[in-house]
Amino acid sequence: MQNQDTHSKVIGYLLWIFGFMGAHRFYYGKQITGTIWFFTLGLFFIGWIIDLFLIPGMDEAADAKYEAGSIDYNVAWILLTFLGIFGIHRFYMGKVITGIIYLLTVGLFGLGILYDFLTLNGQIAEKNRLPG
Repeated sequence: MQNQDTHSKVIGYLLWIFGFMGAHRFYYGKQITGTIWFFTLGLFFIGWIIDLFLIPGMDEAADAKYEAGSIDYNVAWILLTFLGIFGIHRFYMGKVITGIIYLLTVGLFGLGILYDFLTLNGQIAEKNRLPG
């Protein structure tokens, strides 16, 4: 079976701009190092610079790990990163109730956004596995 391109290098590099906060690492499914980057500003910016060269490998690993389907990882991650406080990514995934909750509570007071950074790839993969 051929690997599908579930994640994009372009989106990875776009999120790398915010990478000192771990955004690109969360995007590629690396929650532990994403959390470390978040609390250490990308390992004091040194790891952030090194990641500039590691993104192609992280992209390949994410493509092999996650299933493509009706919900596009790239769209969901862009919506989470830039509009997460409004819950737009949740509406996109068909989670209307939690989307409304995020909209009314500023991303569930920021904690919901953090939860989604840690789990969004899994949430999308689960939705993509469900029959149409």
